Amino acid sequence: MKKFTCAADIGDIRKAVDEAIEIKKNRFAFDSLGRHKTLLMIFFNSSLRTRLSTQKAAMNLGMNVIVLDVNQGAWKLETERGVIMDGDKPEHLLEAIPVMGCYCDIIGVRSFAGLKDKAEDYEERIIEQFIKYSGRSVFSMEAATRHPLQSFADLITIEEFKTVERPKIVMTWAPHPRALPQAVPNSFAEWINRTDYELVITHPEGYELDPQFVGRAKVEYDREKAFDGAHFVYAKNWSAYADPNYGKVISTDRKWTVDSDIMKLTDNARFMHCLPVRRNMIVTDEVIESERSIVIPEAANREISAQTVLKRMLESL
Repeated sequence: MKKFTCAADIGDIRKAVDEAIEIKKNRFAFDSLGRHKTLLMIFFNSSLRTRLSTQKAAMNLGMNVIVLDVNQGAWKLETERGVIMDGDKPEHLLEAIPVMGCYCDIIGVRSFAGLKDKAEDYEERIIEQFIKYSGRSVFSMEAATRHPLQSFADLITIEEFKTVERPKIVMTWAPHPRALPQAVPNSFAEWINRTDYELVITHPEGYELDPQFVGRAKVEYDREKAFDGAHFVYAKNWSAYADPNYGKVISTDRKWTVDSDIMKLTDNARFMHCLPVRRNMIVTDEVIESERSIVIPEAANREISAQTVLKRMLESL
């Protein structure tokens, strides 16, 4: 596997999940696979779970790890072509990328959507430039439109906790004070759509996602209908996708906060969230602290999803 940016790159979803579960049973079984190999993790944005879990996954495989915070530990990088570089950015990404490639074997990149230009965000310009110019295997640690390591971990978690063969999974929008990208909900829908599970997406009108990610999922604006009989509830905020409101917050309706009353409509559902989570906006304390909350095991599986991807990339070198 030379690149990992979306669900299609992992191939057969069932095989990938089975492999991840086996890795979890003995995460040091392949600790010589990465010997004398170096992972470069590049962060254009802040991180907690992604940084820690991916670095731990690489160490489990015996890799050396270099971490670069672009906005703190390097020159400011220009990303646009044709720019007269007379400002505060002394280095261009087109020189920086191949230089980075000289020092490593695999590159992980984390960058967010700017939420100002939809076309630019959905072209994934930053990670695509790394794929094109680095000469190395490249994987996404979140990009403008997808967060595949998170979604892979989500699916592993669902497999571990499901009690029926074909669970009903509800992804619900919830309020947030800031404009957030569509990357996590896009990616979650994309991955679940590659299973035979039932997926329902619920949100206020105006928060419709890109149809290519919604796929076969049912969109239900009545959240009570959506939650009815659910086995898993995945809460996440995202900003508007459709023009002219792209990247904007068009509602902060607290009625969409996931609380114990709406969870009573489910079939004793498990609560999921990618974290970090704004308590009592996205979800109440009572729900996230309940025994049905699996946000911590979900976060722990980030190590396993990253290790599975890195293992496959190392095997392809």
